[in-house]
Formats: sequence, structure tokens, C-alpha cells
Amino acid sequence: MPILEVKDLSVFYGKEKALENVSFSINKGETIAVIGPNGSGKTTLLKALIGALPSEGEIKTEKEISMGYVPQKLDVERNLPLTGQEFLNLAQTDKEKTPYTPKEMIQMVGLLPQHMRKSLSTFSAGEFQKLLMGFALRTRPSLLLFDEPTASVDVGGQETIYDLLHRLQDKEQFATILVSHDLTTVYRYATKVLCLNKTQICFGPPQEVLTPQELEKLYGGGRRFYHHLHE
Repeated sequence: MPILEVKDLSVFYGKEKALENVSFSINKGETIAVIGPNGSGKTTLLKALIGALPSEGEIKTEKEISMGYVPQKLDVERNLPLTGQEFLNLAQTDKEKTPYTPKEMIQMVGLLPQHMRKSLSTFSAGEFQKLLMGFALRTRPSLLLFDEPTASVDVGGQETIYDLLHRLQDKEQFATILVSHDLTTVYRYATKVLCLNKTQICFGPPQEVLTPQELEKLYGGGRRFYHHLHE
């Protein structure tokens, strides 16, 4: 049974259409990659799913589902005098009891014990992204929403982030919806792909739906795409 089912989802900013008629579902343990050109509604979709934006249509979730969200960027002043532990302590509230301590969150995402004491200003982009992952996983979510996981990470660290995400998903058995521009990543990690350009262009296994014709429809003409066969 799907843990999340979306039917005819539409989002408008005033009279401007940001997203229209999007329908898909995701099961436990699956990974859906959301692709599309800039301004196509990918981040808008994630924000609508967590209720940060008003939407029309239907969003059905499994009973007692919890979601974790890692934004593309976080509007936190990195020069604030906060350590990694103090940042993760923000998750420890009376209202939301978490199954992990800050130390466990640090270990879970592959950071070192000394990151507990390090100032946020000294974290690299990749380290800070891992810290955000730890924060998002604090409630042991059923579904993790990840907006461009490697947007601010150098090329060398990108595979590390994706491999970490894949290992955590295998261990914790959460489903993932991630926004990505990298088709190689989509083929490697995604169970299904959702193609958006303010409306839904395609949805299904990447090997089946990412044809040159669909990619041209998604991104427009004048581009050349290569179709790869994947096991």
C-alpha cells in the first residue's frame, strides 16, 4: 500500500500557476526522483507535501506517517555562535520527542564526534548538508523529502551524500522523494522518476519513461540527449 498518494495536486501563487494536475504515489522504501527545468515546480511540490504551501487536490498519507525535509538551502546565519550539538539540540523539544540523541544523529550521518563541538561556521558545505540530514531524520520519518541534496556540495562530495542517503534508506527503510538535475543519479538511485514542468510530463521507472522524446518534451527542443541502457 502507498504511504503517500497524490491526486490532481495544483499550487498557485496568486493567479500564477506554479504546479498543476500532479498525481503519483510512493511505497515504503521507494525512491522517487523529481526532475525538470528551473522554475518547473519541483521545490513547490515538496513544500506542498509538507503543508508549507496551500494546494488543491488530494494528498493522502498512511496513518501516523512522519516526514523529514531537507531544504535546498537553509536560511540560517552560519556565523551564529552555534555548535553542531547545539544545532541538533533544537530538535529536542518536549512537544516532539525524538528517538535519537544529538550524538546518535551525528554518528548516523557519518560525521565525527568532534563535529559536536565545531562551530557551524567551520562546517564545509558537505558537512552542513549531513547535519541537516541528521536533523531531518530525528523523528525516524517514514518519508524523507530531499531538495537537491548536492546543490552546494563539490563534485567529490556528491557521491558521498548519495551513498550515505542510500545506506540510511536501506537501514531505516524510509521512502525518499528527492529533487535532482543529474540523470546519472536518477538512473542509479531512483525507483521511479517524476518529470515536472509546471505540470506532470511523465512518471514511472526511469529506464522506461526517460526516452529522448520525453526529455525533449520536458526540457524543450534544441538539446541532445543520449539514451543509456541500465541493468
